[in-house]
Amino acid sequence: MSLADIAAYNADWLKAWTDKDVDRLCGFYAADCVYHDPQTAAGLKGNDALRAYLTGLFAATPPMTYSPDEVWPIPGGFCGRWYCDIGEGGALGRMRGFDLVLLDGDRITLNEVYVHPLP
Repeated sequence: MSLADIAAYNADWLKAWTDKDVDRLCGFYAADCVYHDPQTAAGLKGNDALRAYLTGLFAATPPMTYSPDEVWPIPGGFCGRWYCDIGEGGALGRMRGFDLVLLDGDRITLNEVYVHPLP
């Protein structure tokens, strides 16, 4: 993938996160994907486990708007930095995050998410 392709893929993927669209979002991930974020320290294995996690997560969280910042191609995938406004207009806070993404074709096989709150 070119840098422009990675940036477009990342923006589309983050839009699915913003929309809390579980079906569309799971379509980005391989059937045997591995997913880690601060709430899943042991990680999740497989699209079915990710789907169950996202369904519960999205039901329990306020609106969250993800905005891409930068992407960097790496062998087998990319790293991407983003910002997230929590609640309408960031009324409940703001985060900065970073994803390590490995791909098999256009499907995510590994996604490690790192986040921290912003003042």
